[in-house]
Amino acid sequence: MEELLAEMEERRKRVLAGGGPERIQKQHEAGKMTARERIDYLLDKGSFVELQPFAEHLETPLMQGLEAPADGVVTGYGKIGGRTVFVFSQDFTVLGGSLGKTHGRKIAHLMDLAVRVGAPIIGLNDSAGARIQEGVDSLSGYGEVFYRNAVYSGVVPQISAILGPCAGGAVYSPALTDFVLMSKGTSYMFITGPEVIKSVTREEVSFEELGGSAVHSQKSGVAHLEREGDAGVLEAIRKLLTYLPQNAREKPPLRPNKDPKERKTPELLGLVHPDPRRPYNMHQLIRTIVDEGEFLELQPEFARNIITGFAHLGGQSVGIVANNPRFMAGALDINASDKAARFIRTCDCFNIPILTLVDVTGFLPGVAQEHQGIIRHGAKMLYAYAEATVPKITLIVRKSYGGAYLAMNSRDMGADVVLAWPTGAVAVMGAEGAANIIYRKEIQASADPAATRAAKIAEYKKAFDNPYVAAGRGYIDDVIDPAETRRLLILHLEMLASKQEERPYKKHGNMPL
Repeated sequence: MEELLAEMEERRKRVLAGGGPERIQKQHEAGKMTARERIDYLLDKGSFVELQPFAEHLETPLMQGLEAPADGVVTGYGKIGGRTVFVFSQDFTVLGGSLGKTHGRKIAHLMDLAVRVGAPIIGLNDSAGARIQEGVDSLSGYGEVFYRNAVYSGVVPQISAILGPCAGGAVYSPALTDFVLMSKGTSYMFITGPEVIKSVTREEVSFEELGGSAVHSQKSGVAHLEREGDAGVLEAIRKLLTYLPQNAREKPPLRPNKDPKERKTPELLGLVHPDPRRPYNMHQLIRTIVDEGEFLELQPEFARNIITGFAHLGGQSVGIVANNPRFMAGALDINASDKAARFIRTCDCFNIPILTLVDVTGFLPGVAQEHQGIIRHGAKMLYAYAEATVPKITLIVRKSYGGAYLAMNSRDMGADVVLAWPTGAVAVMGAEGAANIIYRKEIQASADPAATRAAKIAEYKKAFDNPYVAAGRGYIDDVIDPAETRRLLILHLEMLASKQEERPYKKHGNMPL
């Protein structure tokens, strides 16, 4: 028995050594942790239990004689904040972290187990891509993972951290998950690399310019969060999980709350000017009403005209969607519609109530927007809100015009509770535009068109540009004092905690993708 135990420990030492001291040193010199160091940093101390450490690669002709401890990926489970999670961490020191058939099977087995248990899946990606030496078997390995990414979508939270290269077909697994986080300066994602692009289109571009974290955080919208180094990303994952349930059958955990539920918010009285052309800080508004001012914004640099993110209200996790009047006057465009729709559906998947803060002029006009499909993309928001069965509260902060009034979760689109501040205004369009259309003939026939126009704008504002017409029709439940905002939102959330809503049977809807 002692000999057998000695052999086991010797084998385990070789697995734990990964690609060896030289490759580990190179990993550190590149500013990156090793696969196992990342797991140790992410999980609660001493909680990691490894699975399949002795797995070996396929013996294809080109793989014979090659050492690949754990086949280049560490898989297992542990705890974050005392809650079970499943994690895989690709080992760049072993064949560049390339994915072969066994590598893919290990990840697939981990995902199957996570779904049976009902716990989040976290992928730490650092891989050169498909293992060419295994040919089509490596593509099959990817297929096993992609299939599960799709089938298990909405079953348990899936989180992807990009901590090194992620190229070619490898990018599709993270893209299929719920959240993508990237490390600044050490990670990149792209389908085709700089060399291929140069040979085909003659464009010269660096790895960072093509698919670095800044690109995907600001331009493509692929990444939800960007952080400094491995440590920053891993800490962000721990924070993100505090807002999420373990699976779709559970609600997010209640957080101990030291911020009084009855706390008044008088500072909001001076924040939002009644003049709809005056911008203000929507982030400040959000941080004023949520618990302890903590707000985890997602995709903060992408589609900045809409704000999405997580917070707590009265200890309860909420997803917040808010127009940002500092960018494009808060108008909805293609990217904002996609960003919001995706976030709304994520909240609905995982039983997270949605708070919508409205200050929107409408959908962004323009030939480019129309030709690029603003109709189809804007419809995604309408679809997402209508589809969502979680508690939905809408607060009209200032203007809410036209189709965007509906797209920002009006009563007719399924909002459970709709509130407005006295500064709120619900109408088909702004007073200036409406007066020009409705009273065009009178203005043109007047001896003083400018004065007549001004009078008609004032007349329209008095009649329509306020929250009371909509409140009178029952589209708004209450017009509230901004100082009472936090208290009332928490009361409504607590009332909606037991909400149940059934929908007609269907295999699945057909979202306008």
